[in-house]
Amino acid sequence: MTTHFLEDIFRQPNELGRTIDFLREEGRRGLNEAAATIRRSRYVYLTGIGSSWHAALSAEPLFALGGHPVYLRDAAELLQVATIPRDAVLITISRSGQSVEIVNLLVKARESGATVIGVTNVEDGTLAREAQIPLVIPTKLDHGISVNTYTTLAAGTGALAAAVSGSFNDDLSQSLLQTLVETERAMAGWQQQIKDTEWLVPNGIYYFLARGPGLGSCNEARLMWEEGVKSPATAMGTGSFRHGPQEMVARGMRFCLWIDGQHMREADLAVARDLRRLGASVMLVGQQLPESAADLVFQLPTVLSDWQFLIEVIPAQLAAESLSRLSGVDCDSFKLCPYIVKDDFGLLTGLKPQ
Repeated sequence: MTTHFLEDIFRQPNELGRTIDFLREEGRRGLNEAAATIRRSRYVYLTGIGSSWHAALSAEPLFALGGHPVYLRDAAELLQVATIPRDAVLITISRSGQSVEIVNLLVKARESGATVIGVTNVEDGTLAREAQIPLVIPTKLDHGISVNTYTTLAAGTGALAAAVSGSFNDDLSQSLLQTLVETERAMAGWQQQIKDTEWLVPNGIYYFLARGPGLGSCNEARLMWEEGVKSPATAMGTGSFRHGPQEMVARGMRFCLWIDGQHMREADLAVARDLRRLGASVMLVGQQLPESAADLVFQLPTVLSDWQFLIEVIPAQLAAESLSRLSGVDCDSFKLCPYIVKDDFGLLTGLKPQ
């Protein structure tokens, strides 16, 4: 049986390729305007909610590595517990541009005298209409779980970070496009690995660990487990995991680690090795990994280390879709959460306090 979730996953390399082409061609003027605005500002915030927040987590390190650090705040927190300085810039990421926190944040930004750069997929959404600088990434919306919208928004915000530092050029674009060609070729093999693995078990305990741009991928994987598999999971930084959480490791637990191409590679492979010694089952995602390093190893095609986030979430997407079917749940529908959250009250759609 083919799910809409799986169909959305497999069209991802094409959608990402279209995004790169858009950003270096017809979208380049808006990208350059946004980059220039960021370079002029003393206070720059990067924000989103849900999967768009995870896109922010992936892109934020590119701003920092390029020498232009930003304030990273979840949109709900930025809305409620922050004073936005006048003349600040808000890089606001939202698939639809219509979530309640985003709409209310636009009001707060306007009242504060801030400039909003809106990175979104919907040209008639509130964010695209009200942002002073809209970057509308033309992507076919996903059926339910954010797949293409997540990765294209992460790509768009990453391109913005690169444009700020002057590194978004033809060489980078061509490198990423080649990576996407190789990714499309690899996906059938990844799917076969998932069919053959014993790492996926219904009702298991799952932890997702990563560093740097990979923090977006591990948090997005956790969200896919919650939305698609209807099962709890945990995501955190690999470094933070070593400061106490390892006390609960037990035989049979499932861990997925994203191995960065440059940073802390050997240290994180050592974490994977020790988890297996403690009886856990480990999945690894990265480039040129030893096949014996884990119970399930996904080899990524060659990709620039700081841009690995563009494709590294795909094996986890495939795994979540497969586990949903193994668990007998419908990954294509939401039981409680609306496609767009438009109010602040409760969890049950249409119900508000008396």
